[in-house]
Amino acid sequence: MIPEGKTFGYADLRIAKEEYQTAAKALERLQAKGIIRKISKGVFYKPEQTVFGELKPDYSEQLRPYLFENGKRIAYETGYSLYNQMGLTTQMAFRIKIASRSKRISINRGALKADAVKSYAEVTEANYELLGFLDAIKDIKRIPDCPVSQAVKILSSKISKLNEKQISDLVKYALLYPTRVRALVGAMLENLNIQANTKKLKQSLNPLTKVKLSLKETELPTIQNWNIE
Repeated sequence: MIPEGKTFGYADLRIAKEEYQTAAKALERLQAKGIIRKISKGVFYKPEQTVFGELKPDYSEQLRPYLFENGKRIAYETGYSLYNQMGLTTQMAFRIKIASRSKRISINRGALKADAVKSYAEVTEANYELLGFLDAIKDIKRIPDCPVSQAVKILSSKISKLNEKQISDLVKYALLYPTRVRALVGAMLENLNIQANTKKLKQSLNPLTKVKLSLKETELPTIQNWNIE
């Protein structure tokens, strides 16, 4: 039974691919009766009925079919819209960004518009939030209405709430990112006195490379240990 307001595709029907043609005809009949609506190619929804009329799926539900393939997550929302959700900026993005390693996902459908970017690692349900977090660190100098010092404070608070496994994974994925990400993750972990394998992060850095973020020691006391200035 498909709930109202939820998007679904053929993979969600849990049928064999050989049955897709039969299912397509059944879905056409349901569309003709107004029981379901088509939102994009191969993606449908059961409209929610209210006193004000039919409601389309909310933003996250409209986006969901693009983030999954055969029931597995392959992409995630990133960029300014994600940073807004993280409390780093109040600005909203007219076009969102979708990060994926395996394919380019662009959307231009009604109010839903997205540009494709390449993720630094293969995206899974287990790691996409950490990758989005590292994206925010990568873009820390370009987040609208958010000084680097404020972003460090917010991001440090979020790191302090991660469990041991998440911290370990954060370090593992940070190693795939640019120098400024590796240095800043190391500095924040060290400042929080979190037991983590920051040695790998330190070894991955060129000791002659300076990371320019306009940070002061009063804002992040460990910056000198990581060549951040």
